[in-house]
Amino acid sequence: MQIRYLAAMAVSVLACGMAGAQSYPAKPVTIVIGSSPGSTTDGLARAIGAQITSQTGQPVIVDSRPGAFGGIAAQLVARSAPDGYTLFMTTNTTQAANPHLVKNLPYNPIKDFAPIGQVVQGYMVMVVNPNVKAANVPEFIALAKKEPDKLTFGSGSSSARVASEQFQHMTGTKLTYVPYKANPAAVIDLVAGQTDVMIVDLTTSLPQIKAGKLRALGVSSPQRSPLLPNVPTIAEQGVKGYESGYWNGLYAPAGTPAPIINRLNALMRNAMATESIRHFVMENGMEVKVSSPEELARFQLAELARWGSIIKTAGIQPE
Repeated sequence: MQIRYLAAMAVSVLACGMAGAQSYPAKPVTIVIGSSPGSTTDGLARAIGAQITSQTGQPVIVDSRPGAFGGIAAQLVARSAPDGYTLFMTTNTTQAANPHLVKNLPYNPIKDFAPIGQVVQGYMVMVVNPNVKAANVPEFIALAKKEPDKLTFGSGSSSARVASEQFQHMTGTKLTYVPYKANPAAVIDLVAGQTDVMIVDLTTSLPQIKAGKLRALGVSSPQRSPLLPNVPTIAEQGVKGYESGYWNGLYAPAGTPAPIINRLNALMRNAMATESIRHFVMENGMEVKVSSPEELARFQLAELARWGSIIKTAGIQPE
């Protein structure tokens, strides 16, 4: 009798979830990001949000909560109702790197979230203020070795910080770290000469490179970027094996019903297939990498281990 009751309850819950998914979304959806306006994540969230609105007729609001390397945004989403109306557009910073960089992390990147799907893979570029007397990576390394700890690097994400720490470890250089809430703010100070160097996403830095306000020394990808074809990779300039990148994925709070997760994945896939988003991704030096919820869950676990290994090898201590 009890087995029949439990089976009936399971069918009832599934039916309710499917019915909810069919009517979803019935009100505005909020996508929370852990970076500031102008970042890669912000641009992606707005582009995908606009396409979801086009598909469903419901507004999508992008809520920017920078700080703590995305931790403030992560906590907000983790504590939100698991109903599909509060989502998290984030990166490997919160989901793979922070657990190895932050003591007493106030959220669990695995248990607190329901993966919806990966959306892009991206790489970064090493940029300096034009006053830095280095035209390429070897010249920068020589300059940094001549005066250890004098040159400063800024970062507003774990990806940017780890990329710079990894560079120092592989080149035997010592730079002084200057933390920021988000990469756009760090780039503004780099342009102003408050810091000397960054390894940062193309979305944030490319306009400043094109305007001549920053000098690009090398890209972090395995091959040269079509957006900066004359800029060699960092690896081909003597730092053999150097590669650093980031990825963006969409999440919901843990406990969000599977039918709603699947509905969101379908909306996300449709959005990423549009010409406007594919153009946005290409012009910002990224690649479309769309996955299922299950694929993102497996990928995140692998990334958690990979970032842990990189951070340990670079000698970065959790703070």
